[in-house]
This record gives sequence, structure tokens and C-alpha cells, in this order.
Amino acid sequence: MTARPFIEVQGLAKRFGANRVLSGVDLDVDKGESLVLIGTSGSGKTLLLKCILGLIRPDAGVVVVDGTDTVPLRGARRIPFADRCGMLFQRSGLFDSMPVWRNVAFRMLEGGADPARAKSLAVDKLAQVGLDADVADLSPSELSGGMQKRVGIARAIFGDPEILLLDEPTAGLDPIMSNVINELILDLVREIGCTAISIDSDMAGARMLGDRIAMLHGGRIIWTGASDKVLESGDPYVDQFVHSRAEGPIQMPA
Repeated sequence: MTARPFIEVQGLAKRFGANRVLSGVDLDVDKGESLVLIGTSGSGKTLLLKCILGLIRPDAGVVVVDGTDTVPLRGARRIPFADRCGMLFQRSGLFDSMPVWRNVAFRMLEGGADPARAKSLAVDKLAQVGLDADVADLSPSELSGGMQKRVGIARAIFGDPEILLLDEPTAGLDPIMSNVINELILDLVREIGCTAISIDSDMAGARMLGDRIAMLHGGRIIWTGASDKVLESGDPYVDQFVHSRAEGPIQMPA
């Protein structure tokens, strides 16, 4: 018998007023798999990640993780699921009012952990992403964009999550630093053994990070396939997107 996917998104829908962003998303991710979401700006990729994590509640549909529908979970009932997840936000989402180590260990500190213990673990995570211990006491504003991304990744992997959600992990970085970050994420995913869902607009990065790629368009997943097949998908929407063509079925606003 075929095993159930670790993450099953079925019929996920979300609208804001008259704007229907997600219109019945169906998506499966196997345990230990790395899946990359692609799609045009405003297609709902970040919204989908937030619905999976539980930051936004969908209007309809289910998000089944390891056999449990997580959508109805609220308050204390959701904490065990949230503790299994780590997320890197698009702009790293760091708090400039606190030092780097407190950013990395934020969830642990919010739970009332001993600060000395939390700092020690944060320094260990910073080392995993190639940052020296002296970075721990700096403010995020004192770091370069690439270093801020590394801190964001350190926070996302704090606690060795089972599920890692990454929103444009290389956005705003130069090509060399983008490759460094992508290789770092790949190494960490293999080391932790987690299941990863990423958003990536750079096709070289998407093909590097993803075992599979899924395209979101018109509020639905219109194509999924192996990352090494995406450049020859045969789907006109996917082909236009991955080859950056102005002409095609995707109509961009003037």
C-alpha cells in the first residue's frame, strides 16, 4: 500500500473581500522531500505558506500533516504542531530591537527558557550557518543582507524542525551569495532530515533546492513535476514563466 504524503493540502481557498487569491489548492509533499513553489508575483505563494503554518486561516480546505488536519487547531492545541515547524520569512523578519541571539532563540525565550541556555543554543545554530559567535550580540541592522539571511535560517532551524518553510530565501542577494545560501539550505535540510517547502523566483535556485517543483497560477496548482523536468514541462504557463517570456498565456498588468 502506498504511504500517505506527509503534508496534504486539499481544496485550500482564501479570499480577501472580492479578491479570491487561493481557489482550491491541492498539493502533496512526501516526508523528507524538498518542494519548491513557483508562480508570478501576487499568485498567492506566500499566502499558501502562511495557511500551511497556521498564521492565516483558510476559508475552506484542509492541511493534513502526518494524518492530522491542522486547520481547526487553535491556541494551546496548535502549539505542538507549531513546534514542529520553522519558517524563514522573505525579508528575514528579524527584530532590530533585540540582538541576533535573541532573534534566533526567540521562540524558546518566549516559552520562559533560561537566557544563558538559549544563547548557548543560538550560538550553536549560528555556527551551523557559518556565523561566528561574536555575531550573536550584534543588532540585525549591523549585518549584511547575506548575514541577515543566515540569521533568519538559523532561527528557522532552531529546534531542528520537521517542517521547514522558506519564503524567497535568496531574494535581494547577488548570484554568488544566492548560491551560498542555497547550498547552505540543502546541507541543512539533509542534516536535519526535514520536509521543506520553499518559494523561489530564481529558476536556477529552484532547480537546486527542489526535488519537485509546483507552479501556482490562478489560485490553483497547475503543474507539478521533477525539478529537472521543469524547463521542458510542456505546459504553456510553466514554459512562459521559467523562460521569462513576455508573450504567452500569462497576462501581466500594464
